[in-house]
Amino acid sequence: MSFLSQLYSKIALPNEHGTKKEAIIASFLYTILAVGVTAIVIWGAYFGGITALVLRSMFYSMVAMAGLFAVSLETRFVPTRVIFYILGIIALVPGIYLWHSYFDIVMRGALSTQVDEWMFIALVIITLILVRKTLGWALLILSVTALLYAYFGYVIPGKYGHGGYDLARLASTLFLSTEGFYGAPMGVAVEYIFLFALLGTLLMQIGTGEVFVDVARGVTGRIQGGPGLSAAVSSTLVGTINGSAVANVVTTGTFTIPLMKRVGYSAKLAGAIEAAASSAGQILPPVMGAAAFLMAEIIGVPYSTIALAALVPGLLYVLALLVAVRLEAGKLDLARDTTGGVGFLIETLKTRGYLLLPLIGIIVLLFMGMTPTRAAVYCIGFALLISPWRKETRIGLTGLLVVCRNTLFATLPIVAAVAAAGIVIGVLNLTGMGLMLSSLIVEVGAGNIWAILLLTALASFVLGMGLPTSAAYLLLAVLVAPALTQLGLPAISAHMFIFYFGLVSAITPPVALAAYAAASISGADANETAVESIRLGFVKLLVPFLFVTMPGILMIGTPLQIVLGIVFAAFAVISITVAFAGWLVRPISWLERGALVVGTALVCWPTPVDATDAVTLGARLAGLAIIGLSIFRMVTAAPRPTIEVQPN
Repeated sequence: MSFLSQLYSKIALPNEHGTKKEAIIASFLYTILAVGVTAIVIWGAYFGGITALVLRSMFYSMVAMAGLFAVSLETRFVPTRVIFYILGIIALVPGIYLWHSYFDIVMRGALSTQVDEWMFIALVIITLILVRKTLGWALLILSVTALLYAYFGYVIPGKYGHGGYDLARLASTLFLSTEGFYGAPMGVAVEYIFLFALLGTLLMQIGTGEVFVDVARGVTGRIQGGPGLSAAVSSTLVGTINGSAVANVVTTGTFTIPLMKRVGYSAKLAGAIEAAASSAGQILPPVMGAAAFLMAEIIGVPYSTIALAALVPGLLYVLALLVAVRLEAGKLDLARDTTGGVGFLIETLKTRGYLLLPLIGIIVLLFMGMTPTRAAVYCIGFALLISPWRKETRIGLTGLLVVCRNTLFATLPIVAAVAAAGIVIGVLNLTGMGLMLSSLIVEVGAGNIWAILLLTALASFVLGMGLPTSAAYLLLAVLVAPALTQLGLPAISAHMFIFYFGLVSAITPPVALAAYAAASISGADANETAVESIRLGFVKLLVPFLFVTMPGILMIGTPLQIVLGIVFAAFAVISITVAFAGWLVRPISWLERGALVVGTALVCWPTPVDATDAVTLGARLAGLAIIGLSIFRMVTAAPRPTIEVQPN
């Protein structure tokens, strides 16, 4: 087999309706564009010197061109495929045009010409097609609604109406400036999302993902239910570099789900554990699905502040998940993974532990104060340096091309979402509707913080359905978060709140993409898997409310507030996890489960964590006492006898 044939077998795009010749040409052009995108991103990250508008427009033009070639192969009708190919070629024009005409645009104050207006229309059409093909209807409808509102605002009566903006003004704002398509969200896609996805894809290519799985098996293998714990740990670790809960399920689930089923987990439970664990990576530093970098940009604080704030809540979720998985194993009396254990861990670290060095390196560089972009570039280089140490991890030219291709393929939906979000954000800023939406939430909630939190949680859940991590957060940060900051919540608390609820749809029906992906591997019913995964990951619904009453878990406040917040939150998540599991050494009654729920509610009493009034002290002490006494009784009480039913 020739080199080109071998290469094509690895870079081939999914081809449902195109001819073989179309697929070959599209796949090679796609890979060439992927290499071009990789080159411009790394150059901009390391050397800089490219104007933001030029860098972002060239990046998006190449991604959009590649994306249209890819979606063309999934289109049944030949005329439509031809139109998509033509649009793909057109997609490259805006980037080249803005690069060539940048100084002319600056000299005329970004006032649009007729050529600019046609370019803008073409870019809107291209973006809407990409959004529809990669993300579905929701974001497309939102983008079209935003454009219609901007143009026809003059027909809307009352305070929500405005004078309307013509095509020239929309092209000037959304196309010729960094307020629309090429705004801060696209900047984050160029500087962070693609770059860290590239690092994650490279690490997966050289085998770091398998090392995570084997390290987790080594740590948890000899414990009862070890494969479930191994799945939780490994999927969480892989998720920290993966950037997508669904991609994480597909990557690690092929290893972990069959292993869990082999030791006795049901297909439904195995899929649910994998889905719940894969979504953990999105809330843990260092990458958090690239949302950490977006959050730092929007709030205006250093990245290290965001990473530190996210650490404890993420660990609380993982703690609760590990407890839940262990309790399920005990309840089902599952077998142990006899191939795991300390010996297996030592062997893994001895032979392949060096593959973890790039990830350790990036964490060290970030906390030393290096910019995330430069740290990522260094660690990409470091990963390339260590990959030849062993034959099985060596990556050649073909491997590098595959990494570039896979990175673009994985980030295409995110970039499409970011472009559409740029339309929405640009219109909201242009019309002032963003501030009015926040005021509307506050009005509907009648100024009551808990009513507003519930409304915000619901809005975040709905808007986050089916969207990638960073795109979901981006929309919510603009549409919903200002309502919480208006109430006086710290910016980090408000943004973390909407971030968590924007992500929970990955394991919650009716969308539950991560759970559905896990169900396709385990062979279980998709909706049953989703329900089970939200039961295991219920803490993700509880922790955001603690950001309000216990901001110490976000490292906000005095040392006493931080320590008390972490202690109370740990008690709360463990207690509620045991209640939902319904088992601790033995099956526990509904009365005992109810006592744990009441104890959790009292520990989370909605007043400042260091409040010393009699009611707060009494509630929290009572909650701790109820939880402590209930668990003590469950552990020390004799197991209930098993009653055998004799056949008639």
